[in-house]
Amino acid sequence: MSGNPHLERVAAWNLARTRRHFFRDCGVGVGKMALASLMMRGQGRSRAADVVSSADPLAPRPPHYAPKAKRVIHLFMAGAPSQLDLFDPKPELTRHDGKPIPAEVVKDQRYAFIRPDASLMSSRYRFSRHGGCGAELSEMLPHTAKIVDDIAIVKSMHTDQFNHAPAQIFVQTGSPFPGRPCIGAWAVYGLGSESADLPGFVVLSSGAGLSGGAALWSSGFLPTSFQGVPFRSKGDPILDVASPPGVDRRFDRDTLDLIRDLNHDHLAAVGDPEIATRVSAYEMAFRMQASAPDLMDLSDESPDTLAMYGAEPGKPSFALNCLLARRLVERGVRFVNLFHEGWDHHSDVAGGLKHQCGQTDRGSAALVMDLKRRGLLDDTLVVWGGEFGRTPMVESNAALGRSMGRDHHPQAFTMWLAGGGIRGGQTIGRTDDLGFHIVEDPIHVHDLQATLLHLLGFDHTRLTFKSQGRPFRLTDVHGEVVTKLLA
Repeated sequence: MSGNPHLERVAAWNLARTRRHFFRDCGVGVGKMALASLMMRGQGRSRAADVVSSADPLAPRPPHYAPKAKRVIHLFMAGAPSQLDLFDPKPELTRHDGKPIPAEVVKDQRYAFIRPDASLMSSRYRFSRHGGCGAELSEMLPHTAKIVDDIAIVKSMHTDQFNHAPAQIFVQTGSPFPGRPCIGAWAVYGLGSESADLPGFVVLSSGAGLSGGAALWSSGFLPTSFQGVPFRSKGDPILDVASPPGVDRRFDRDTLDLIRDLNHDHLAAVGDPEIATRVSAYEMAFRMQASAPDLMDLSDESPDTLAMYGAEPGKPSFALNCLLARRLVERGVRFVNLFHEGWDHHSDVAGGLKHQCGQTDRGSAALVMDLKRRGLLDDTLVVWGGEFGRTPMVESNAALGRSMGRDHHPQAFTMWLAGGGIRGGQTIGRTDDLGFHIVEDPIHVHDLQATLLHLLGFDHTRLTFKSQGRPFRLTDVHGEVVTKLLA
């Protein structure tokens, strides 16, 4: 015994209570709780319940309201392009080139590879105005200059992350940690796919490896039906889709019919959404035996179109991936991610940007122009950008063999968007005279994600999926739609 009379009385009272007392004395009442549960079920199933129980998880579904965009092509420039050398000219940076950055600007900021008092470095490129909107662009973007009246340039993006892998994952999933669904997976979870013969979410990659890895196109805790499917840009998009020698299409069909029937029986018995994923994957692979060769056959593309993109059939490149992205959305694919890695210029930022822009500028602009002339741009959203920006201070480190580079800069970076409900021909946001801090219209990564979902017809606070006992969403608990971007 405790020796405390009060505690002993409480313990005795608890021992005397039984489950009968709970049923009798509960103020709400078990019957009332059961009735409330039944009423909630009667008010309609959630999107998650409908999707998980569906035999075809990629079947088209309506969004919350009429969308402006039906599909998305995300051109992700992994490694973080320098906004100061491409989109955000700073005359003051030129005037103070080589001088230490003022301490009151940097304050308590820390960087991965440079000292906070590093010298300022101006851009080595010329800038000029283009189009009716007068947008200023670097000489490294001559093709993007042709589409400035169709794009909205956002100079005031900012993020919470300053290293590549977490920052890339943050842009794609709304979290810096692997395990959350990416925006492409959320889009297909919400809308399904309009393609019967290709995956709803396709991934194309060029350049070097990605810091964020496969987490960038993961379905996270969503059913794996919604994860991105990496395609090759040469030969068969997916290895082993074609049947082996001696196996004809009829034998394939009979085999898959038997497997499908067994899987449907199992799905009906246990309700595991991964069984539906398996059925869908088998059926998609069968249909892709016919659709994949058609997708990769560029013989129906005119020489002018190939030249506009700068694409060579059979030669993998970012330009070819842009052309394939257009062909994919024409065939009903909902979300296409083009990853191009190689923008991490800690040394020789001028030379590095010249190389990367030479690989990507023509294809990016051609994609917008091609979609527009085919009548697809109005309901296809195109997004271009990386995971953060670059510092106005120079990075030079003899021990690492680095000079004339720029370090990571999460406080401000630039992206552009076109089509699908975006009001083109405008520049949103402004940074200070040195390009360090945002001074007008800050737009967080979660704001961008909320806006993308809005254009697809979703209230980002209502597109949720319950995992580990609570509902999750792409924008976590943040994010506001950027109304200035909307047409």
